[in-house]
Amino acid sequence: MHEFFFGTYPYIALSVLLLGSIARYERDPFTWKSSSSQLLRRKQLVIGSVLFHVGVLVIFFGHLVGLLTPIWVFDALGISHGAKQLLAVIAGGVAGVMALAGGAMLLHRRLMDPRIRANSTFADTGILILLLVQLVLGVLTIFVSLQHLDGHEMTKFMAWASGIFTFDGQAASYIEDVNLLFKLHLFLGLTIFLLFPFTRLVHMLSVPVRYIWRPGYQIVRTKKRGA
Repeated sequence: MHEFFFGTYPYIALSVLLLGSIARYERDPFTWKSSSSQLLRRKQLVIGSVLFHVGVLVIFFGHLVGLLTPIWVFDALGISHGAKQLLAVIAGGVAGVMALAGGAMLLHRRLMDPRIRANSTFADTGILILLLVQLVLGVLTIFVSLQHLDGHEMTKFMAWASGIFTFDGQAASYIEDVNLLFKLHLFLGLTIFLLFPFTRLVHMLSVPVRYIWRPGYQIVRTKKRGA
């Protein structure tokens, strides 16, 4: 089962993520949105949303850089495995607590307010719960990581991630002996990738960066009357 979960399942999850997202955008472009409920209990939404999104973005890019950057790059830069591990623990811990606090506020708002609950789908609530469980697992792994501050454990995950993207048939074996918490964290993360195209998470792929360079609009009044 270990070989399936960490050697085969990653390809299933990533394939569904890619193909499912493309299919949804092509077939149902009007569902490609976050379905905001900002008009309801706006203050709680703003605070929770900022904490959650900032925390998740830091975690996401931290994992992206930390897992997919070749080990030799860190060695060439003179960054020891221990220093990288300590940075991951501190930055990941702070970001994880932020995201967890914000996510808890968003879930409370979604479940406790009858109007918001009535406008929420099963997928909306379900994916938020999965994200919170994933954040809890991530925070718990910090306590395990504190026992391996030499960074040796982290290199196993880097080798696994690199192996998945280079189609290394031995990738799953690199993390066979890691703590169960890490395995649950990885499995749930892959499952979230699998569900990604079918939830509101797709709005992450539509970050409106074009607004940065879009020319502004100017409203001009005129006394001229139309025909």
